[in-house]
Amino acid sequence: MSTQVAVVGATGRMGTQVCHVIESLPDFDVIARLDSGSDLEDMLGADVVVDVTHPGVSASVVEFAVEQGLAVLVGTSGWSTDRLRSLATLVDKHDGSSVFVVPNFSLGATVQTLLAAKAAEFFDSVEIVETHHAAKVDSPSGTAVRVAETIADVRKTLGGVESPHTEQTARGEQVQGIPIHSLRLHGVVASQDVVFGGVGETLTVSHHTVSKDAYSAGIALALGYVISHHGLTVGLEHALGVSLE
Repeated sequence: MSTQVAVVGATGRMGTQVCHVIESLPDFDVIARLDSGSDLEDMLGADVVVDVTHPGVSASVVEFAVEQGLAVLVGTSGWSTDRLRSLATLVDKHDGSSVFVVPNFSLGATVQTLLAAKAAEFFDSVEIVETHHAAKVDSPSGTAVRVAETIADVRKTLGGVESPHTEQTARGEQVQGIPIHSLRLHGVVASQDVVFGGVGETLTVSHHTVSKDAYSAGIALALGYVISHHGLTVGLEHALGVSLE
């Protein structure tokens, strides 16, 4: 018997790709395609809800799905550490719940986060430059926020991060002390550079997405993971079987 999936945000860029991937998988079927304004009850009857809406809607979608006992795969940006803390409380209140939050479905972007976490052990100077298509409504991106939070977590026992002149607006938005610079341009899918500085050298960990097909493998892996695990999980690395620890 196939796993029944409701996709919320199905008409958007990522939602279209999610539906395409699900339709290619033999054990999954799309039974409902919702947009951000749909009645959430339209997802009832599904086993899994995929949320690829936008930050202002995502929390209500996830909360409704969890309360209905549905597994949830979250691909929407904007789930900061504080929001995830509240989500963890919600999940804990519903035994057997499964919520998998994936800041980026790209395998390369996930590996970039892992590499940046390792580099952060050796460099206290770091900034992030991320570029996305002009239609992306949020900035900084959820991926950049995730990387910054990961680096800050690594650095917290190593003296923190050095970020001079943070009072200047041109220094970017600060996420746990790490400047993030966001570009929104036509002709771009996604690109991110994590730039570390040291004595007499710099190290840049780069990732460039040239097609939305880069997300397909990660979407398929995440769907398999969310139906086989309980609780709240954050980061595609878990579905890949690797860890930031």
